[in-house]
Amino acid sequence: MEGMNKMSKSKDYSALATEIIAGVGGPENINKVIHCISRLRFYLKDEKIAQTEKITALDGVAGALYNAGLGQYQVVIGPAVTDVYDEVIKQLGAGFADEEATESAVAETGAAQQKEPRPTNLWGWISKGFQVLIGTITGSMIPIIGLLAASGILKGFLTLFTFNLNWIDTKSTTYIIINAMGDSAFYFLPILVGFSAAKQLRSDPIVVGAIAGVLVHPTIAALWAAPTKGMATFLGIPMNAEFFGLPIHIPQYTYSIFPIIFAAWLARPVGNWLKKVLPLSLRSILQPLFTLFIVASAVLVIMGPVISLISSGLAAGINMLVTANEAVAGLVIGGLYQVLVIFGLHWMVVPIVSNDIAMTGHSVLNALINFTMIAQGTGALAVWAKSKRADIKGLSLAGALSGYAGVTEPAMYGINLKYGHVFWMANIGGAVGGLIAGLFKIDMFGFTGSLIGFPSFFSKTNPNNIWAFVIASAATIIVSFICVYFWGYSDADLAKVKAAQKKNVFKDATNK
Repeated sequence: MEGMNKMSKSKDYSALATEIIAGVGGPENINKVIHCISRLRFYLKDEKIAQTEKITALDGVAGALYNAGLGQYQVVIGPAVTDVYDEVIKQLGAGFADEEATESAVAETGAAQQKEPRPTNLWGWISKGFQVLIGTITGSMIPIIGLLAASGILKGFLTLFTFNLNWIDTKSTTYIIINAMGDSAFYFLPILVGFSAAKQLRSDPIVVGAIAGVLVHPTIAALWAAPTKGMATFLGIPMNAEFFGLPIHIPQYTYSIFPIIFAAWLARPVGNWLKKVLPLSLRSILQPLFTLFIVASAVLVIMGPVISLISSGLAAGINMLVTANEAVAGLVIGGLYQVLVIFGLHWMVVPIVSNDIAMTGHSVLNALINFTMIAQGTGALAVWAKSKRADIKGLSLAGALSGYAGVTEPAMYGINLKYGHVFWMANIGGAVGGLIAGLFKIDMFGFTGSLIGFPSFFSKTNPNNIWAFVIASAATIIVSFICVYFWGYSDADLAKVKAAQKKNVFKDATNK
């Protein structure tokens, strides 16, 4: 287990690749290597030379077997198979690879996996679709979680040193430079996620990264930030741009991940189709050109407006709920708001909060949202306290610190959504904290939330407001921690996942 922790921590698969190559008999016993979505597949000159027991015992390998029907010696890796495959080919040489056979194997096993656990009802399909979506999101985020956690902590300290302690002037160039350091990973998050998602979804990472660059380009961001007064609207959404005469809405794409994951998914079939129809002599130029234009257009024309419409409706409903009953609003928002964050549907709530603070100097809505950040940070903290795995403890502690600094993405995507029921158990604490805060009629006099935003709860007219924050925060932390610690996470869950994966993959390989 210790070896596996080191490998997960460093993401260096060179040693594992070397041991696997040696285990199958070395380069002299290998004809070709391909892979599917979970296994390395070796075409060997003599399969009897392969040392199955030795390979199976390797950390990072779930099993190994020879499939006589396919004439392949298969090594079960799991989600990291592409990384291990790349390292194997790097050590063997490009002549051992077969890209077409690999694409075919990935397509076959992907279809087989979709057919095997076939849902029997609508809820089953919805549940399966949600699991696949969350798996894709977390898989795309994992490579950059450490960077996001570090950036979140830096942003938290900057907030502490400026708005809380007044050690740094917000108008100084020192503040501007440090703020850029902390904000860079989040502002350009679509580019980072796009590159990572493209690798996971097997589309072109460079093209998807360029598409993400379109979404965060300064001129596109300026369209969203420009005044919308007097513009035509559709269901309350201002049509702030047009594309070949078609009115569209450009939303906030910085800090978002869902639109670019959609782009990474769409780029593969579009790119593959172009690869088939374009002449070979022009493919290297026209394929990325048309892929970028088609996919970026689809995101801007379809995904942006759809997400804006949905989030606008949700924002209006949330605002009405807060106005009608603050306690009930606290319960609902505390329990469900971070679900909106996952899909980028929270961006229409941000203008409401900004307008409240600009017009009145305070925001009840932002006060209630605050406890969802504390809950997710505490969920990661409970995992840190319970886990005995060094890699999990490091990731969860960084996520907790970032969550308490007001940035929940590292906690959610790195730990809470990925393992067990951490996310939902933490949300129970958020719901309890939100309910208590609503009962106390809490208010907030600033934008910075979570624990580091405590100065925003000092009120000149209501001295009890800060105590409402303290009590609700304590309740959020206690309930979230207990729920996650006892019912949300166990290291044993990870072992069960590996065992189930091993069993299912062996079954799949044998059936073929």
